[in-house]
Amino acid sequence: MTLAYWCLFAAMFYPFVFAGLAKSQGGYDNANPRAWLDSVGGWRRRAHWAQQNHFEAYPPFAAGVIVAHQLGGTQAWIDALAVIFLVSRLLYGAFYVADRPTLRSLVWTVAFACVVGLFLVGALA
Repeated sequence: MTLAYWCLFAAMFYPFVFAGLAKSQGGYDNANPRAWLDSVGGWRRRAHWAQQNHFEAYPPFAAGVIVAHQLGGTQAWIDALAVIFLVSRLLYGAFYVADRPTLRSLVWTVAFACVVGLFLVGALA
């Protein structure tokens, strides 16, 4: 497996890391998790929102990695973009939880640019 595919594998777990943070407070109601998550505030609510965004960001990233590979893109570029995406998304979650919206938006943009770049690497192959 290429480094980019390993990044794809690792990114699959990001939502669950932030879900765990959101649910780390005592009193979590597993019988009614959505209502409970709607009731929490502060950094736990932001961790939940980060979880949701990670689920949304994963499919385009996965598609970009797969398309770039299938079209024979330069492996060094594919790997570099995948690693930058992975780091950016981890920072995104951390900045979300820490309530740093400007930094969060900046790294979101970097990660999105990586996804676009993956498609371009494939298209230009």
